[in-house]
Amino acid sequence: MKAWIPHLLRAALLAVLIAFLLAPGWFDPLLKPLVQENAPAIYNQGSLLTLTLLHLRTVAIATTGAIIVAVTLAILVTRSFAAEFLPLSRSLVNVGQTFPPVAVLALAVPILGFGEKPTLVALFLYGLLPIFENTLTGLTTLPPSVMEAARGSGMTDRQRLFKVELPLAMPVILAGIRLSVVISLATATIGSTVAAKTLGEVIIAGLQSNNIAFVLQGGLIVGALAVLIYDGFSAIERVLARRAGLSARA
Repeated sequence: MKAWIPHLLRAALLAVLIAFLLAPGWFDPLLKPLVQENAPAIYNQGSLLTLTLLHLRTVAIATTGAIIVAVTLAILVTRSFAAEFLPLSRSLVNVGQTFPPVAVLALAVPILGFGEKPTLVALFLYGLLPIFENTLTGLTTLPPSVMEAARGSGMTDRQRLFKVELPLAMPVILAGIRLSVVISLATATIGSTVAAKTLGEVIIAGLQSNNIAFVLQGGLIVGALAVLIYDGFSAIERVLARRAGLSARA
């Protein structure tokens, strides 16, 4: 019975999140004590559902770009012909962690203008490192016996990469993607400071009007999304890890 408790809690969290996004008015009595007299308890300057979807879209676009670049780069530097570029690649992907997202936004806005584009650049750079490092780890820690068996079977380098290396390394790669997504979910809120449509709008509106309920709504929606997405990726990782283990033993 205890094993089902975490699943029930996640299902309850998902149900509450969906209910709040579709019918936020139901939660007005709960949030009313947090606001001053006559102040709205539910964010009323836009649709919470729309902002959530736009927030997720921004994170998805930036993460997709980071995955393509980071995974490709990690694959290249694990090949013998490009191994010497590993230090340079590491330096490049560390740029996003060296410069705070706020600084990236400040540099990107004069070039790209206000809106979603500067936010995408900041999230893309910030998401490279965990994906790159995990991909590198996954590809360089494969069981030697499995790699020898793949070579002995006559597989080409390309076949080994796509049929052996990437499938076995996928759980580790996915862990890096999970970390990148969760970081981006929180970081994307600052995009609203440069007019990007994210849940940061709700938080900023709350800070400007001293409305704790608005700040709480924006923060809790982002937090709930992070928990649910984190758990979703973790479940996929466990399935892939089991499959990889079976493949390695076979």
